[in-house]
Amino acid sequence: QVQLVESGGGLVQAGDSLRLSCAASGGTIKNYAMGWFRQAPGKEREFVAVIRWSGTMTYYTDSVKGRFTISRDNAKNTMYLQMNSLKPEDTAVYYCAADRKVPFKVVPSTDPYEYDLWGQGTQVTVSS
Repeated sequence: QVQLVESGGGLVQAGDSLRLSCAASGGTIKNYAMGWFRQAPGKEREFVAVIRWSGTMTYYTDSVKGRFTISRDNAKNTMYLQMNSLKPEDTAVYYCAADRKVPFKVVPSTDPYEYDLWGQGTQVTVSS
């Protein structure tokens, strides 16, 4: 059974950088759109960035454009989120997810309900 495991979270200061990784085990995720989502205390889970199965199309929520970069290495069964210029409002639990319902989907969805495989999450805390 395929599992996703996030890593790379931590406590940093505003302006610092972090790189999150999402590694798949027990199967491949190379044919599926994937995404990063986050959930802050008292808030709903929200879309951060998504990427096409091939890595050739990406979307970002407005608040992270120009600061975050999503990427994937299908040979390593891993997806990444490079986060630069972090702000206190980026504080949340970050989750990676895969949309396995439609292989080779042309346009990755930004709707978390379209994703059916989730990691356990990694905490990112940005202090001011």
